Amino acid sequence: MTTATLTSKGQITIPVEVRQALGVEAGDRVEFVEVAPGRYEFIAATQPVTALKGMFGKPRKAVSIEDMNAAIAARGAAAK
Repeated sequence: MTTATLTSKGQITIPVEVRQALGVEAGDRVEFVEVAPGRYEFIAATQPVTALKGMFGKPRKAVSIEDMNAAIAARGAAAK
């Protein structure tokens, strides 16, 4: 098991084995995701949002802003 020590400033040094496994380097962002009360996952957030482009393919038909707003309003009204 790899461990690290928390400093008085709330900082830790990520052990080299963990950095290599996650593929993170100095300046990369990481996320802490709560998976259960008191339990977190440490995830490398190295992909830009543009990496999601094309993930779901082209929509079957274009949706207008007005249609989107109407769907949001209908869903909001149903939640009340």
